[in-house]
Amino acid sequence: MINKLYPSAAAALEGLLQDGITLAVGGFGLCGIPEALIAALRDSGVKQLTAISNNAGVDGFGLGQLLQTRQIRKMISSYVGENKEFERQYLSGELELEFTPQGTLAEKLRAGGAGIPAFFTRTGYGTLVAEGKETRQFDGEWYVMERGLRADVALVKAWKADTAGNLVYRKTARNFNPMMATAGKVCVAEVELLVPVGELDPDQIHTPGIYVKRLVVNATPEKRIEQRTLRSA
Repeated sequence: MINKLYPSAAAALEGLLQDGITLAVGGFGLCGIPEALIAALRDSGVKQLTAISNNAGVDGFGLGQLLQTRQIRKMISSYVGENKEFERQYLSGELELEFTPQGTLAEKLRAGGAGIPAFFTRTGYGTLVAEGKETRQFDGEWYVMERGLRADVALVKAWKADTAGNLVYRKTARNFNPMMATAGKVCVAEVELLVPVGELDPDQIHTPGIYVKRLVVNATPEKRIEQRTLRSA
């Protein structure tokens, strides 16, 4: 069996990164993000990146680190409200943004991973989202054609994996990770627990190992919370 395990996040990214590539990065806010892989990506110094991700983390953490270092040229995302540096760069023309409805973004990734070049959706018809895109009428309703998304490298975060790369996500941390994993030409997975092949219940596997080329263990991620709200005593 091919050894997919790498000793560090930097080692897991070695040979995959170059300026100008497109990355698909899992996570929703700071939930389910590949923290160690993002930090290694920052430290690699690659630039002019296109990042496909639901959002860009927060200032100073998650993909927000790559905005601070000016490594991201373009974001393809659906939510930008938690990052002041994102806002500043976009409004000043330093950062290109392809703004995409959240469900459409998920489907564009799923389609890309399934080899589907395009699909039609009602979402966005008659808005700025539809500008420059083909529209077509079906059964009396207007639809917008959206293209599937593919990435050169996908970075995902899972809770548990076996050595064959089969992945299990934990609760809401699953979010965009399964679609990102299949949409990347090469998928690198950061996991908290690694077990031998045969330890995972086949019915509980969320991403089959055939999609995952490299693994790195990060047993103690920070798992920051964007906005912690506590009930008063």
